[in-house]
Amino acid sequence: MPSTARIALNRPLRRLFDYLVPEGLSVKPGQRVKIPFGRQQAIGLIVETDIQPPEGITLKPIHNALEDWPALPDETFQLLSWASDYYQHPLGECLFTALPPALRRGRPALEKTEDWWRACGSGVALPTNAHKQKTLLDWIAQHKQGVKGSAVIKAGFTRSQLKALSDKELIQAANPASDTCQSQQYREAVAAPDLSAAQREAASQLPLPAAGFSASLLYGITGSGKTEIYLHYLKQNLAAQDQALVLVPEINLTPQTVARFQRYFGERILVWHSALNDRERLSAWLKIRNGEPVILIGTRSAALLPFTGLKTLIVDEEHDSSYKQGEGFRYSGRDVAVYRAHLNHCPIILGSATPSLESYHNALCGKYRLIRLEERAGEAFPPTISLLDIRSRPLEGGLSRPALQSIRQTLDSGSQALVFVNRRGFAPVMMCFDCGHMVECPRCDTRLTYHRRDRAMRCHHCDYQTPATENCPKCKSEAFKPVGHGTEQSEDVLAANFPDTPIVRVDRDSTQRKGSIQSILKQVNSGEPCILVGTQMLAKGHDFPNVTLAVVINADGGLFSVDFRAPEQLIQTLLQVSGRAGRGSKPGKVVVQTCHSDHPLLRALCNGRYLDMADQLIKERETGQLPPFRAMAIFRAEADTMAQSLQILDSIKPLTNAPGIETWGPLPALIARRADRHRAQLILNTDNRRRLNLLLTGICQSLDQTRFSKGAKWMIDVDPQETG
Repeated sequence: MPSTARIALNRPLRRLFDYLVPEGLSVKPGQRVKIPFGRQQAIGLIVETDIQPPEGITLKPIHNALEDWPALPDETFQLLSWASDYYQHPLGECLFTALPPALRRGRPALEKTEDWWRACGSGVALPTNAHKQKTLLDWIAQHKQGVKGSAVIKAGFTRSQLKALSDKELIQAANPASDTCQSQQYREAVAAPDLSAAQREAASQLPLPAAGFSASLLYGITGSGKTEIYLHYLKQNLAAQDQALVLVPEINLTPQTVARFQRYFGERILVWHSALNDRERLSAWLKIRNGEPVILIGTRSAALLPFTGLKTLIVDEEHDSSYKQGEGFRYSGRDVAVYRAHLNHCPIILGSATPSLESYHNALCGKYRLIRLEERAGEAFPPTISLLDIRSRPLEGGLSRPALQSIRQTLDSGSQALVFVNRRGFAPVMMCFDCGHMVECPRCDTRLTYHRRDRAMRCHHCDYQTPATENCPKCKSEAFKPVGHGTEQSEDVLAANFPDTPIVRVDRDSTQRKGSIQSILKQVNSGEPCILVGTQMLAKGHDFPNVTLAVVINADGGLFSVDFRAPEQLIQTLLQVSGRAGRGSKPGKVVVQTCHSDHPLLRALCNGRYLDMADQLIKERETGQLPPFRAMAIFRAEADTMAQSLQILDSIKPLTNAPGIETWGPLPALIARRADRHRAQLILNTDNRRRLNLLLTGICQSLDQTRFSKGAKWMIDVDPQETG
């Protein structure tokens, strides 16, 4: 009987395809193959071999295998198969997520070799007028271990100059192995960081890689030195031939973290994130797949890569919502990493100053080991947090007079201040004070944000943009004014009040250009007095030793949200922002402006003890029978009209009738229309996760056979981070 194979394609299809395996071709699960698909050719991944196809079907043969080894080794294949089943996403798209773009398109799994050059010390003498060649030769001679050809070009020289020196036998091709050896010696020479007594106590509780799978929740207050513990743990316990994975929420915002790891591990450090080009991703992927002893620092998709020697996983800022993919394959990088550690029989460390309620609940239940680190590193102490009631107070750009006075005192003492504004742009609304008109997005159920720098009105949901006007578009009145506060407005007010002090704005608009965040951090880390003003980007693990004051413009946003996760996310954000103050030897102070200073959650914030607040929030979740006490999934629908979206969900609702399954909706989403698409949702809630998974599988299979109106579509979100 001819050999057969079942193949997955990078298509949004919940089915696999059967093909004949030609004689003489040997294939195995995880291997890339080229196949005929309709009138085209496609790249597929082998899922099974020697399958029994349905009778009466003539199978097409596989064209060829792209490698004689599987691109996805067994453990990675098993992980992605589990993720496909758990998150109810087509297996093919899940498997291809673990490949770099070049391999998805069928390129060879080969890295372009980098040319290296070294001075020979002999050869033909250079002519006296060959000044540029002489300069290049002297420059190469300074690099005893050799230099990359790309580095030569970056230094301002040319390939023709390199060729001229090579033809004269003044330089020769070098072996980069000697440079690798040098970096290995460098790594061995840099000892593990010294730990404080509290850090040593916490580190001693972490299980060793040889102990097999375990999950540890490292609760360390901001500034307690969790990164030093990660470095110390890897330096002491990761063998020279082993791999490790360190997940971070947004790698471009934390260059300090990468630099610190490179200091201790040199060339062993690799990075993985969406800003890498195709060549960089392929190079990193090959090193990981080939088992090179790398320590990978990456964003959520790094958890899916084909490691072959993974011995330790670390998830920094494990609470961060960036770990949850928001579209397509809606997986949680944190949760996938936990399951990966289980498959690899190795430890995983989840670190945060504000752990997610899910992880904290797992620690309380004994699934995770809870390790506490409640002292700041060095001479630093936690900042004092105070509430400033701004009811009836005049505000300038959202800032009250007492807050501005605190900033003045901070600058006069030679320190830096941080102002947190959770809205970019100048103002969230432009309103006419004569007729009441507010400019709305023509494509979304939301208002346009005024960006004064660009004289534009923008939608932050669909990117619609229109020029800003001086007069009301409806009644032509000049009483057309901004309402509310954004980072641009606060920046302008601070510049007017402190004209001799640099104002550094950090938001998505100011950090779009490559390298902009690095130049911003360089300015702040100089220690010179300045004022940082920005959004949640400022709360992402930065270390600003000379920031002694943090001002929160408005802390009330999450107190009355319809999303049950909003209070948790509010407290996490406020504590993370507060943690930027007082990280050096100077004491820190935090001023939280609010119109609800008597709110129990904000009053508890002043104590700065996150776990006390988490205990209270967990009790509320238990009373309401919400995650983490119950499993949740959301069916979302979008179409050209709301009636079509609700019709899709109405057809799904009868399929959810099962014992122990509670269904809410269907209802329009919080922003019901986005980019001219009408959105609705149906929420499923249950205390039996396995029953929910089986039910979702059956519903998804049924929906795949159902035809809906043109342009209408549905999606499933398991363990959603947003319920609006």
